[in-house]
Amino acid sequence: MNALKRIVVFGPESTGKTTLARRLAQHLDEPCSEEFVREFWDIRGGVIVAEDLGTIALGQIANEDRAALAAHRAVVCDTDLLTCVLWNDVLFPEKCPAWVREEAEVRVRTGGLFLFCDTDAAWTPDPQRCFPDEAGRAMCRRVWREALSTRGISCVELRGDWAEREAAAIRAVAEFLKT
Repeated sequence: MNALKRIVVFGPESTGKTTLARRLAQHLDEPCSEEFVREFWDIRGGVIVAEDLGTIALGQIANEDRAALAAHRAVVCDTDLLTCVLWNDVLFPEKCPAWVREEAEVRVRTGGLFLFCDTDAAWTPDPQRCFPDEAGRAMCRRVWREALSTRGISCVELRGDWAEREAAAIRAVAEFLKT
């Protein structure tokens, strides 16, 4: 029996990660691990404070683990715990709990396919998003891309319109699942 494969749809906000993750999961007939902080944001009425970072991480871990238990050969993650760490650092400098960083490093090192959604997609307004301007999007792109490159983690970069991104992602996943 093959080990479960992990597919992480990764990148800055408003790059199509959620839509792509759901479509990939449907295409593969496998579960999608939803990004927990979106649900948490709604529950909390849009108010998140530094003291919530551990709870958010636990919710992200639970979503990933629950999806993995339901998977047959692959789990598709709409972001991951490393993304939580990156947002913690951007929005709450020096407040990310050490255990969250440690667990993110363990999870990111377990391998898998990272699909990096680039910022060339049109910005879609959403009350949960922070950086609609070009400078903010460039900063986020740099932070998310460096998070992978400094860890020596390769990724497939997805650019272009939604159809191009989805087609490239499907090709990359098919190749990944062959290994």
